[in-house]
Amino acid sequence: MKITRSNVSDEIPTSSMADIAFLLIIYFMVTTTFAATRGLDFSLPKDDDTPPMIEKEESVLIEIQAGGLLLVDQKAMPLEDILDYLKPKLEINQTKPVIIRPQENAQYGDMVDVFDELRQAKDKIGIEIKNISIPTQREIDMFWF
Repeated sequence: MKITRSNVSDEIPTSSMADIAFLLIIYFMVTTTFAATRGLDFSLPKDDDTPPMIEKEESVLIEIQAGGLLLVDQKAMPLEDILDYLKPKLEINQTKPVIIRPQENAQYGDMVDVFDELRQAKDKIGIEIKNISIPTQREIDMFWF
């Protein structure tokens, strides 16, 4: 008696893998929502031969020198009088910039005292100073005249 052995193929049938991959691609394409980006909406300015006049806004400069001497717009002033000096200017424009510029040899505590005084403006004069800035040394070197 002769026993026949069947040879088993050592290959994995992959013919249906392509069909499955194709069906998955179609499924994800159909179920995905596409967002259309519209771009930026803007309107072009009208042709105008006379551009509007923009007034230069003067800021208030508070310089802190060695020994605690304060110069507000080039006028010597004690710390307690700064808010009274700023009140009429801030009534006109509450976003007027107030720049604190300490000299290199000024005490750090003097700068903190001035900053604290300006932050208490709402309680003392009823107007909040919204634009207080302290320039860095790099800004002073690059932009200060």
